Amino acid sequence: MPEGDTVWRAARRLDRALTGKVLTHTDFRVPQLATWDLSGATVVETISRGKHLLTRIQGDQPWTLHTHLKMEGSWRILAPGQKWPRPGHTARLVLETADAVAVGFQLGIVEVVAREAEAEVVGHLGPDLLGPDWDADEAVRRLREQPERPIKVALLDQSRLAGIGNIYADELCFVAGLAPTTPVAHVPDLRRMVGRAHQMLDLNRRRDVQSTTGDLARGRTFWVHGRGGHPCRRCGTTLVESMLGDPGRERVTSHCPTCQPLR
Repeated sequence: MPEGDTVWRAARRLDRALTGKVLTHTDFRVPQLATWDLSGATVVETISRGKHLLTRIQGDQPWTLHTHLKMEGSWRILAPGQKWPRPGHTARLVLETADAVAVGFQLGIVEVVAREAEAEVVGHLGPDLLGPDWDADEAVRRLREQPERPIKVALLDQSRLAGIGNIYADELCFVAGLAPTTPVAHVPDLRRMVGRAHQMLDLNRRRDVQSTTGDLARGRTFWVHGRGGHPCRRCGTTLVESMLGDPGRERVTSHCPTCQPLR
């Protein structure tokens, strides 16, 4: 699943390509919106909220197009007539202006809501790690509301803080020296961990290569994520993979049993 920094960059691309422009054609390829047409409306802006994208459009009334990439989704900005990089049947939404075509492929969520109803789709989210109103203290407070919850599971809960996906959850646990199953109440410095989360996403949002190690070379960007069975970059211990998460939402989890002892 794309991380918050990936979604932030997608919002910037959509904003640069569409903001201030009139939609000349729209194609909603999801059943519930099949008859919708926003042609003639003007795009006001696109922003990210955690892992959610909000494209604000001024038509006969103020609308907000809410999209979410989920696991496989992406937005591509193309020139008119340019060949699509993915099969047409995977497109869920097409927004066209005079000089740009924005295609949303395999989007997990596509819906249109009245502007005043935005809170109904993103109001449940915790503080946005990359938002202008980022509030570390509020994020810590929300995490502490469930003291027995495993720290990795808590970090993935977007209602605690918004923007962390499986990659950063694994990496944050490693950098903090904590087993992913460590209860939130046993994290010695939760405020510092939240600060590191903000730092990781903030550093990576302006570059195409995500890295938590500081090394941008292929295969050396992460400490533990996706490296189960390989040696730990710090101590050489074989990294372990397991499944962890709320029922039905388990994620592959990588950690070093030596560097990340259970507290």
